[in-house]
Amino acid sequence: MDDHLVLERLTKRFGANPPAVDGLSLAVPRGALLALLGPSGCGKTTTLRLVAGLERADAGRVVVGGRDVTGLPPEARNMGVVFQSYALFPHMSAAANVGFGLEARGLPRAERNTRIAEALTMVGLSDLADRKPRALSGGQQQRVALARALAIRPELLLLDEPLSALDAQLRDGVREEIRALQRRLGTTAVFVTHDQAEALAMADLVAVMDRGQLEQCGTPEDLFERPATPFVAGFVGRTSRFAAEVEAPGRVRAKGHVLEAEGTPPRGPVQVFIRPHRIRLGGEGQIPARVATRTYEGATALVSLDTSLGLLQAEVPADLGLREGDTLFATLPPAALRVFPA
Repeated sequence: MDDHLVLERLTKRFGANPPAVDGLSLAVPRGALLALLGPSGCGKTTTLRLVAGLERADAGRVVVGGRDVTGLPPEARNMGVVFQSYALFPHMSAAANVGFGLEARGLPRAERNTRIAEALTMVGLSDLADRKPRALSGGQQQRVALARALAIRPELLLLDEPLSALDAQLRDGVREEIRALQRRLGTTAVFVTHDQAEALAMADLVAVMDRGQLEQCGTPEDLFERPATPFVAGFVGRTSRFAAEVEAPGRVRAKGHVLEAEGTPPRGPVQVFIRPHRIRLGGEGQIPARVATRTYEGATALVSLDTSLGLLQAEVPADLGLREGDTLFATLPPAALRVFPA
């Protein structure tokens, strides 16, 4: 599969502040959906705007389909953009909003009408073509914005936090619709989100950013199970961490406990991370623990364990019967521990 979008050492500064995007390089295969994920201010929206041509890069290149578009204005890049605010014209019907970009490109009326009808059909709004935005729900307005972006048959589909204005139940439904449509059309897409669950559920690839730099880019499973940096380990999903010292290759010592661990540095102090669902609890094990708190989450419960290593979070079946104050043992499997230099 060839790379459709390539960013090469992309850099953007605003005034005397540290770079908003700092030497970012990544590649997106044709037809894939990439999520840009990170905390507020990490540079993900600026990256999207650099790809769209809405910001001019200070250094680096944006290459789409083998063509360097870094110096081209937005209208010459043929990219469909869906904004967080929808950016619909309130005085126009849904159909007129969808056709706005087509008219700006000078397409004949007959072709515009055909593409408008196709795009509204794609998003399931054919029956609401004549309604204005104020007569549409939030989810319907988002679909109109998506149809407008798709009607121009874009080289890339760019989505800037497209679901953040929707309530949780509606957001899940629209998320599935966008993903299914993107897969069916085979359109390469990049979307910005701060919602980890959204990124892991929708994306083929997730690029985690912090302070303008790329921490890791990989599949959702790679990021969750094999984080490459302490930031990714702590940012993506729930995790517990504790300090330790490398005693020997594959072995660390923490608060008197010797634990087998994969991928340890040769020596020195380290941080050890473990996901709650990987901790095993029982009447026997490595670490004595007391249940400090228990949070019911439906099929599972999240328990906070008071141990000599500090507080560890464990995810267990809700019907396991654990209660606050119970004592037991926690086992930390070697393959579940991610170890980084302190």
